[in-house]
Amino acid sequence: MSRFWSPVVQTLTPYVPGEQPQMKRLVKLNTNESPYGPSPKALAAINEQTNDDLRLYPDPEGVALKKAIADLHGLDPKQVFLGNGSDEVLAHVFLGLLKQAKPIQFPDITYSFYPVYCKLFGIDYQTVALGPNFEIETKDFKFPNGGIIFPNPNAPTGRAIPRADIESLLGRNIDSVVVIDEAYVDYGTESSIPLLRGNACPENLLVVHTLSKSRALAGLRVGFAVGHPALIEGLERVKNSFNSYPLGRLAQTGAIAAIQDQAHLEITTKKVIQTRERLVHELTMLGFDTLPSTANFIFTHHPKHKGVKLYQSLRDRGIIVRHFQSPRIEEFLRITIGTDEQTNELVAALKEILASA
Repeated sequence: MSRFWSPVVQTLTPYVPGEQPQMKRLVKLNTNESPYGPSPKALAAINEQTNDDLRLYPDPEGVALKKAIADLHGLDPKQVFLGNGSDEVLAHVFLGLLKQAKPIQFPDITYSFYPVYCKLFGIDYQTVALGPNFEIETKDFKFPNGGIIFPNPNAPTGRAIPRADIESLLGRNIDSVVVIDEAYVDYGTESSIPLLRGNACPENLLVVHTLSKSRALAGLRVGFAVGHPALIEGLERVKNSFNSYPLGRLAQTGAIAAIQDQAHLEITTKKVIQTRERLVHELTMLGFDTLPSTANFIFTHHPKHKGVKLYQSLRDRGIIVRHFQSPRIEEFLRITIGTDEQTNELVAALKEILASA
């Protein structure tokens, strides 16, 4: 600990991202990256823009990218906010919209960056317990509050709730913002973005997306939020007080091409969904209990085997999954859906581990 740290730094417990191991032989199923590459059109667009223009600053407003996102979702560009990955977007959301006098609320088992942001920005929060089957129950969020945020589908559980439940929550929670983090929405979850179209756009709904998962652009760091123009204006004020140029030229160019290539998105997400269903079936045959998932990962446990031991046994075989040492979920493994070949290796390894145990 340095004596030159500011007081807030001394109190922080930073978010721990998924491990990025440097093993020679590796089946990497721990960080929910796409097993398939980005749109070829995105790669071509990035390559075309790799030229002398990189000496110039990018468009600070990302006008063309905002228009592409708005066109895709039937929105106005004034409803779109851009950031350096959805984590930066969320940081601006916490500071710009969720730092209120009343505590904000989010599930007790959810994206572990949320309490980190609260600590960083001095935001009071309350956790809302998931149901007995790890489901989000919107009726359990109490009023008044300083805001509500949760992923849909939730992470790390993979469970989703229908748009109608969120619409009902918005109707009850009229005095604070509701933020829906849709990082994994393209793998079978009903998006809340249609609620933002037209004159009926609610003033208190913000939906956050990333291009790191289904668009396979984790290396570019592009995220966005969509909502009422008044919410977007607040986020722009925060962004322009922090970093006026969050997205570089290559990131904006690649993101536009990826957004416009819906055919590639549909092909790759369909493959992931098919592999997910096959993996769940294979795990069921091995005695695992797996939560219903509409994400590109599953959350599973074996009633007769410790989660940490399964995690370590897989790691010893060069297969990396995610294990959380947290109450209620310490026996679970979160497994990213990989290619069919990676899935075969995972299942074979689990059969070997269970047989030897």
